[in-house]
Amino acid sequence: MTVKIAVLGGTGLIGSQVVKIVQTAGHEAVPVSLSTGVDLLTGQGLDEALTGAEVVVNLTNSPTFDDASPAFFQTTMDNLLAAAGRAGVGHAVVLSIVGVDQVPDLAYYRAKVLQEDILKAGPVPYSIVRATQFFEFVEAILSWTADDTTVRLPSTPVQPMAAADVAQAVADVSMGAPLQGIRNVAGPDVFALDELGRITLAARGDQRTVTTDSAGMFAAVPGDALIAPAGAVIAPTAYREWLGCRS
Repeated sequence: MTVKIAVLGGTGLIGSQVVKIVQTAGHEAVPVSLSTGVDLLTGQGLDEALTGAEVVVNLTNSPTFDDASPAFFQTTMDNLLAAAGRAGVGHAVVLSIVGVDQVPDLAYYRAKVLQEDILKAGPVPYSIVRATQFFEFVEAILSWTADDTTVRLPSTPVQPMAAADVAQAVADVSMGAPLQGIRNVAGPDVFALDELGRITLAARGDQRTVTTDSAGMFAAVPGDALIAPAGAVIAPTAYREWLGCRS
Protein backbone atom coordinates (compact mmCIF):
# COMPACT_ATOMS: atom_id res chain seq x y z
CA MET A 1 0.00 0.00 0.00
CA THR A 2 1.33 3.41 -0.97
CA VAL A 3 1.75 5.80 1.96
CA LYS A 4 1.93 9.59 1.74
CA ILE A 5 4.74 10.94 3.91
CA ALA A 6 5.22 14.67 4.48
CA VAL A 7 8.87 15.46 5.22
CA LEU A 8 9.37 18.74 7.05
CA GLY A 9 12.88 19.94 6.31
CA GLY A 10 12.59 17.83 3.19
CA THR A 11 15.02 19.95 1.20
CA GLY A 12 17.89 19.72 3.71
CA LEU A 13 20.84 17.37 4.15
CA ILE A 14 18.84 14.52 5.71
CA GLY A 15 15.38 15.40 4.44
CA SER A 16 16.26 15.41 0.74
CA GLN A 17 17.73 11.93 1.10
CA VAL A 18 14.72 10.68 3.08
CA VAL A 19 12.44 11.89 0.29
CA LYS A 20 14.45 9.96 -2.33
CA ILE A 21 14.53 6.76 -0.26
CA VAL A 22 10.79 6.87 0.40
CA GLN A 23 10.01 7.54 -3.27
CA THR A 24 12.30 4.72 -4.39
CA ALA A 25 10.40 2.39 -2.05
CA GLY A 26 7.22 3.23 -3.93
CA HIS A 27 5.64 5.66 -1.49
CA GLU A 28 4.67 9.30 -1.96
CA ALA A 29 7.11 11.65 -0.24
CA VAL A 30 6.34 15.37 -0.11
CA PRO A 31 9.20 17.72 0.83
CA VAL A 32 7.96 20.52 3.07
CA SER A 33 10.02 23.62 3.90
CA LEU A 34 10.08 27.40 3.78
CA SER A 35 10.97 27.09 0.10
CA THR A 36 7.70 25.21 -0.52
CA GLY A 37 5.67 27.86 1.29
CA VAL A 38 5.40 26.25 4.73
CA ASP A 39 6.54 28.04 7.89
CA LEU A 40 6.51 25.72 10.89
CA LEU A 41 7.11 28.63 13.29
CA THR A 42 3.94 30.44 12.23
CA GLY A 43 2.00 27.42 10.98
CA GLN A 44 1.54 29.03 7.57
CA GLY A 45 0.83 26.44 4.89
CA LEU A 46 1.04 23.53 7.31
CA ASP A 47 -2.57 22.36 7.04
CA GLU A 48 -2.32 22.22 3.25
CA ALA A 49 1.01 20.39 3.39
CA LEU A 50 -0.36 17.65 5.66
CA THR A 51 -3.61 17.10 3.75
CA GLY A 52 -3.89 13.40 2.95
CA ALA A 53 -0.61 12.52 4.69
CA GLU A 54 -0.50 9.35 6.78
CA VAL A 55 2.96 10.15 8.18
CA VAL A 56 4.79 13.36 9.01
CA VAL A 57 8.56 13.44 9.53
CA ASN A 58 9.99 16.47 11.33
CA LEU A 59 13.62 17.17 10.41
CA THR A 60 13.53 20.92 11.02
CA ASN A 61 16.11 22.39 13.35
CA SER A 62 16.57 25.42 15.54
CA PRO A 63 18.65 28.14 13.84
CA THR A 64 20.73 28.48 17.02
CA PHE A 65 22.18 26.15 19.66
CA ASP A 66 21.67 28.61 22.51
CA ASP A 67 18.94 29.45 25.03
CA ALA A 68 16.60 30.46 22.20
CA SER A 69 16.35 26.88 20.94
CA PRO A 70 13.72 25.63 23.44
CA ALA A 71 11.24 28.26 22.25
CA PHE A 72 11.79 27.16 18.66
CA PHE A 73 11.02 23.52 19.41
CA GLN A 74 8.08 24.37 21.68
CA THR A 75 6.40 26.50 19.01
CA THR A 76 7.13 24.28 16.04
CA MET A 77 6.06 21.08 17.77
CA ASP A 78 2.85 22.66 19.04
CA ASN A 79 2.04 23.82 15.51
CA LEU A 80 2.98 20.48 13.97
CA LEU A 81 0.96 18.31 16.35
CA ALA A 82 -2.09 20.57 16.09
CA ALA A 83 -2.00 20.42 12.30
CA ALA A 84 -1.30 16.67 12.32
CA GLY A 85 -4.32 16.15 14.54
CA ARG A 86 -6.55 18.16 12.23
CA ALA A 87 -5.27 16.22 9.20
CA GLY A 88 -5.70 12.82 10.83
CA VAL A 89 -2.01 11.94 10.50
CA GLY A 90 -1.37 8.53 12.06
CA HIS A 91 2.40 8.65 12.66
CA ALA A 92 4.78 11.48 13.58
CA VAL A 93 8.55 10.94 13.38
CA VAL A 94 11.23 13.18 14.88
CA LEU A 95 15.01 13.01 14.50
CA SER A 96 16.88 13.52 17.77
CA ILE A 97 20.33 12.79 19.23
CA VAL A 98 21.77 9.71 20.93
CA GLY A 99 22.26 10.46 24.64
CA VAL A 100 20.40 13.75 24.41
CA ASP A 101 18.80 13.30 27.82
CA GLN A 102 22.21 12.78 29.47
CA VAL A 103 23.64 16.22 28.65
CA PRO A 104 21.64 18.73 30.71
CA ASP A 105 24.41 21.34 30.64
CA LEU A 106 23.86 22.05 26.94
CA ALA A 107 20.90 24.32 26.13
CA TYR A 108 20.39 22.77 22.70
CA TYR A 109 20.28 19.24 24.11
CA ARG A 110 17.72 20.35 26.71
CA ALA A 111 15.70 21.82 23.85
CA LYS A 112 15.77 18.53 21.95
CA VAL A 113 14.59 16.69 25.07
CA LEU A 114 11.72 19.17 25.22
CA GLN A 115 10.90 18.37 21.60
CA GLU A 116 10.83 14.66 22.38
CA ASP A 117 8.65 15.19 25.45
CA ILE A 118 6.12 17.27 23.50
CA LEU A 119 5.91 14.53 20.88
CA LYS A 120 5.47 11.80 23.49
CA ALA A 121 2.69 13.71 25.25
CA GLY A 122 0.91 14.62 22.01
CA PRO A 123 -2.12 13.02 20.37
CA VAL A 124 -0.34 11.44 17.39
CA PRO A 125 1.32 7.98 17.50
CA TYR A 126 5.05 8.64 17.30
CA SER A 127 8.57 7.43 16.68
CA ILE A 128 11.84 9.06 17.75
CA VAL A 129 15.04 8.29 15.86
CA ARG A 130 18.10 9.23 17.90
CA ALA A 131 21.26 9.44 15.79
CA THR A 132 24.87 10.15 16.67
CA GLN A 133 26.83 13.07 15.21
CA PHE A 134 27.07 13.19 11.41
CA PHE A 135 30.34 12.72 9.54
CA GLU A 136 29.41 15.78 7.49
CA PHE A 137 29.57 18.01 10.58
CA VAL A 138 33.01 16.94 11.85
CA GLU A 139 34.89 19.74 10.10
CA ALA A 140 32.45 22.32 11.45
CA ILE A 141 33.03 20.95 14.96
CA LEU A 142 36.78 21.33 14.44
CA SER A 143 36.34 24.93 13.31
CA TRP A 144 34.64 25.98 16.55
CA THR A 145 37.90 25.83 18.51
CA ALA A 146 40.54 26.30 15.82
CA ASP A 147 43.00 28.95 14.73
CA ASP A 148 45.64 29.00 11.99
CA THR A 149 47.92 26.50 13.72
CA THR A 150 45.93 24.57 16.34
CA VAL A 151 42.63 22.76 16.79
CA ARG A 152 41.63 22.32 20.43
CA LEU A 153 39.34 19.37 21.12
CA PRO A 154 38.21 17.38 24.15
CA SER A 155 38.70 13.62 24.32
CA THR A 156 34.92 13.07 24.50
CA PRO A 157 34.00 9.66 23.02
CA VAL A 158 31.83 9.90 19.89
CA GLN A 159 30.39 7.34 17.48
CA PRO A 160 29.60 9.35 14.33
CA MET A 161 27.69 8.17 11.28
CA ALA A 162 27.11 9.17 7.68
CA ALA A 163 24.16 11.40 6.87
CA ALA A 164 23.10 8.85 4.26
CA ASP A 165 22.81 6.22 6.98
CA VAL A 166 20.84 8.64 9.18
CA ALA A 167 18.45 9.25 6.30
CA GLN A 168 18.01 5.51 5.75
CA ALA A 169 17.21 4.99 9.42
CA VAL A 170 14.64 7.81 9.41
CA ALA A 171 13.07 6.55 6.19
CA ASP A 172 12.85 2.97 7.52
CA VAL A 173 11.05 4.15 10.65
CA SER A 174 8.73 6.47 8.73
CA MET A 175 7.63 3.63 6.46
CA GLY A 176 6.89 1.35 9.42
CA ALA A 177 4.42 1.29 12.29
CA PRO A 178 4.83 3.87 15.07
CA LEU A 179 7.41 2.74 17.61
CA GLN A 180 5.83 4.60 20.51
CA GLY A 181 9.42 4.84 21.63
CA ILE A 182 12.99 5.47 20.53
CA ARG A 183 15.30 3.83 18.00
CA ASN A 184 18.99 4.64 18.47
CA VAL A 185 21.31 4.54 15.45
CA ALA A 186 25.07 5.04 15.34
CA GLY A 187 28.19 4.53 13.26
CA PRO A 188 30.31 1.38 13.54
CA ASP A 189 33.33 2.97 15.28
CA VAL A 190 33.97 4.88 18.51
CA PHE A 191 36.58 7.65 18.55
CA ALA A 192 37.82 10.15 21.06
CA LEU A 193 36.90 13.51 19.50
CA ASP A 194 40.53 14.71 19.53
CA GLU A 195 41.57 11.50 17.75
CA LEU A 196 38.81 12.05 15.20
CA GLY A 197 40.21 15.52 14.62
CA ARG A 198 43.68 14.16 13.92
CA ILE A 199 42.32 11.55 11.49
CA THR A 200 40.33 14.22 9.67
CA LEU A 201 43.17 16.72 9.37
CA ALA A 202 45.59 14.04 8.19
CA ALA A 203 43.20 12.93 5.46
CA ARG A 204 42.84 16.53 4.30
CA GLY A 205 46.58 17.20 4.35
CA ASP A 206 45.95 19.86 6.98
CA GLN A 207 49.14 20.59 8.92
CA ARG A 208 47.48 22.04 12.00
CA THR A 209 48.05 20.35 15.35
CA VAL A 210 45.21 18.91 17.43
CA THR A 211 45.61 19.69 21.13
CA THR A 212 43.55 17.85 23.72
CA ASP A 213 41.69 20.52 25.67
CA SER A 214 38.36 21.09 27.41
CA ALA A 215 37.19 23.35 24.60
CA GLY A 216 34.01 23.55 22.58
CA MET A 217 30.46 22.37 23.12
CA PHE A 218 31.31 18.68 23.45
CA ALA A 219 33.57 19.29 26.44
CA ALA A 220 30.35 19.53 28.48
CA VAL A 221 29.33 15.98 27.56
CA PRO A 222 29.76 13.52 30.46
CA GLY A 223 31.34 10.09 30.03
CA ASP A 224 30.00 7.94 27.22
CA ALA A 225 26.73 9.88 26.81
CA LEU A 226 27.12 10.14 23.03
CA ILE A 227 27.91 6.44 22.52
CA ALA A 228 25.20 4.14 21.23
CA PRO A 229 23.39 2.25 23.99
CA ALA A 230 22.71 -1.48 23.92
CA GLY A 231 20.24 -2.43 21.22
CA ALA A 232 21.15 0.43 18.88
CA VAL A 233 21.13 -0.09 15.12
CA ILE A 234 24.73 0.11 13.86
CA ALA A 235 25.06 1.74 10.44
CA PRO A 236 27.39 0.24 7.83
CA THR A 237 29.52 3.21 6.73
CA ALA A 238 32.87 3.64 8.52
CA TYR A 239 34.37 7.10 8.95
CA ARG A 240 37.73 6.32 7.37
CA GLU A 241 35.97 4.77 4.37
CA TRP A 242 33.71 7.82 4.01
CA LEU A 243 36.62 10.22 4.47
CA GLY A 244 38.71 8.41 1.89
CA CYS A 245 35.99 8.83 -0.71
CA ARG A 246 36.06 12.60 -0.14
CA SER A 247 39.79 13.21 0.15
